Amino acid sequence: MMLDTIAALSTPLGPGAIAVIRISGPRAEPILHQIFSPYRHRKEFESHRLYHGEIICPKMGTFIDEVLVCLMRGPHSYTGEDVVEVFCHGGIHLPQKVLSAVLSAGARLAERGEFTRRAFINGRLDLSQAEAVVDIINASSDRGRELALRQLKGELRDTIQGWRERLNHCLARLEASIDFTEEIKEGETIQGLAEDLETLQGEIQKLARTYERGRIFREGASIVILGRPNVGKSSLLNYLLGRRRAIVTPIPGTTRDFLEEMVDINGLMVRLIDTAGIHTTENVLEQAGIELVWDRLSDAELVIFLCDGSESLTEVDWQIMERIRARKVIPVINKIDLPLKINKDELIGFFGRPCVCISAKYGTGMGELKESIYRALTDQKGEGETGVAITHLRQFECLKRALAAISKGLSFDLVHQPECAAEELKDALFALGEITGDSVSEDLLDIIFSNFCVGK
Repeated sequence: MMLDTIAALSTPLGPGAIAVIRISGPRAEPILHQIFSPYRHRKEFESHRLYHGEIICPKMGTFIDEVLVCLMRGPHSYTGEDVVEVFCHGGIHLPQKVLSAVLSAGARLAERGEFTRRAFINGRLDLSQAEAVVDIINASSDRGRELALRQLKGELRDTIQGWRERLNHCLARLEASIDFTEEIKEGETIQGLAEDLETLQGEIQKLARTYERGRIFREGASIVILGRPNVGKSSLLNYLLGRRRAIVTPIPGTTRDFLEEMVDINGLMVRLIDTAGIHTTENVLEQAGIELVWDRLSDAELVIFLCDGSESLTEVDWQIMERIRARKVIPVINKIDLPLKINKDELIGFFGRPCVCISAKYGTGMGELKESIYRALTDQKGEGETGVAITHLRQFECLKRALAAISKGLSFDLVHQPECAAEELKDALFALGEITGDSVSEDLLDIIFSNFCVGK
């Protein structure tokens, strides 16, 4: 596969000023000579320089487009191979004509993620960095983009490689106790080994706990706004969106279906779900809407329980609170622009966390609410935001397997059962290596790179 030359559009088809066609492989430069005629005659193209000229059909010799091209000779390119990028006019028809000329000159249409896969195979990126590339492309928030960029810079790779080096050192000490049992006093080579492994285990556990935060930064989160009728759920949705999305009336049951909208909360993309008011009703449509609320609740990362501050907690409020007791909840008191009758201490005592007081009508307290939402979604078990984080389920599962192997290794008597412990440490090494690609199968690579777009 690596002996052929691939090409693809690296930009989406559609109206636009510029489209990019990428070519990579051993025939990238010969193909450039076949299809490109520079306006200034050049005997040889220099690497990493732009040239202005025309794309010519290699079969008919006809003019296709006026372009800029750049040749990047390997290994100093994205893929580590010779790479050519053609910058032509955008649109739907013209970029396809340029790509057709490239394919006619001997290139093959690239598969999904094949450019990045070649970068991985050629050692330009490790597997965690390759995954970060698609995360950057798909990032829907500043936080998601920042996390992906840190991973692309190699922070996760460096952490994993450091752990693998320490594990290898522990493994060497165990194997020395096996191979030189007569020369070495019992337990001498593995003194402190259990402590070293427990320290490493704690560090891996800390990283594993960042998965939920990393996943939310990458994918976003769902938040259900929950409460009885007329507590201000739709008004809150409208305020957070900055526009009128939901109809607001004093008539109970106005919202019978749920409304979903994406909104940026302090750099984090969340899906806000405005729901029907929970109450006892004989109306079939309202009953159906309330049943949908409980269905959607199971998929949400966070619940905003909204109360009417101008009234005391009702029986319906308490019923809702009991039903969501086990969920991650932010209790919010609305209508603080009116005289307060609600007992805040009852809410605080029930949920075990402070209430946020707002006026969805006037915007009072919205900054505090946004900060509470952000903290609730991102501060997983007190880990905060500093340091490296994992963003993919695959990475999380690898860490879990490494932790299980280390734990099992520690369960053996390291002095009298070093062989058993050594086998478990080898499994831990393999699991950590799968994160960076040091130990990975072709089937796994196929799965990972199938999530990429063609041209990346």
